[in-house]
Amino acid sequence: QVQLQESGGGLVQAGGSLRLSCAASGSIFNVNAMGWYRQAPGKQRELVARISKGGLANYADSVKGRFAVSRDNAKKSVYLQMNSLKPEDTAVYYCNFQTQWPPGDSWGQGTQVTVSS
Repeated sequence: QVQLQESGGGLVQAGGSLRLSCAASGSIFNVNAMGWYRQAPGKQRELVARISKGGLANYADSVKGRFAVSRDNAKKSVYLQMNSLKPEDTAVYYCNFQTQWPPGDSWGQGTQVTVSS
């Protein structure tokens, strides 16, 4: 019943930028942390960026200084601004909401980001 919808993925040249968005709909309450994960084929899903309920953000070392995560609590949305993209950023990106209801984690369907050399 809860859906997270990502948008903003696509194909971009190295050095370019993309902005990912994720909005929640349905019966979702008491959102705590929000975040972005990514997964390349054959690899483990990894945390890219996370932002707490209070607005504190943390990032994977590989994206520090290049990516910025933000949230809009009223819109139940999380965003990821990605700058200076590198080919190694190529992956499917998933948004994640940590909520009291439904308990635990909710996930988006994923959006493809492809960075060409």
